[in-house]
Amino acid sequence: MISAGEQKKFRIGSVQYLNAAPLTRGIEGEVIFATPARLAEMLRHDELDAALVSITEVLFNDRYDILDGIAIASLGEVYSVLLAHKKPLEEAGEIFCDTASLTSVNLLKVLLAEHGLKPEFKPLEDYAAAPERDFVLLIGDRAIDFQRAPHQHEIFDLGAAWTEMTSLPFVYAVWALRRGVENKQLRRELREAKESGMETLDYLIETREEYDEDFRRDYFEWNIQYHLGEDEKRAIAKFSELLRKHGLGPVFEPKFIS
Repeated sequence: MISAGEQKKFRIGSVQYLNAAPLTRGIEGEVIFATPARLAEMLRHDELDAALVSITEVLFNDRYDILDGIAIASLGEVYSVLLAHKKPLEEAGEIFCDTASLTSVNLLKVLLAEHGLKPEFKPLEDYAAAPERDFVLLIGDRAIDFQRAPHQHEIFDLGAAWTEMTSLPFVYAVWALRRGVENKQLRRELREAKESGMETLDYLIETREEYDEDFRRDYFEWNIQYHLGEDEKRAIAKFSELLRKHGLGPVFEPKFIS
């Protein structure tokens, strides 16, 4: 039993991408950092109590609650989720995908299927091979690195394409909580971390070491959003509808908890 004044230590997982930094402000020392795919695997095996995971992990597995009010989302260009292509999209026979990705692969499948395109998706064997591929899907800091370096590809920004198609934001990741576990204290801790991140966003922009300060400011202030409200929930519902339409399921109704 936990005595008064003691705090239960929860197992929390998050990605180490720049865009997640404001959501773990002040609890970085408690967080297990891994790729989205690895976090999903750990959560499935009950090795974590909460993880910042791809929205598809929650939609495809009816065993989590979503912490309401917090997400990694975008309205329009996201910059860090992209398909780099040397040839027109209509000529895509195979697309090599960042193996860290879960949601982005399914988002790209939906976007292309809505235009009658159903290429083959293969794992990208190595990030060093990305510039050589005609079609390559990249996420997170690897996508930023690719876009900021010299390259011969055109960039298909998945956030921009989704908003253009639906007029909605897109939700990439949420806090997924193990269902059936008492986690009121955990939920409070995660909400407080986000509040701290938002309050100290200028400090994060000024002091993080990734890229340059002008880029960090544009990225945090224009590309990434952290709210999970009614528009974002409508976007999740629309994404669920399109996943079902194109046979990318089964898809379960998300359950939100405050």
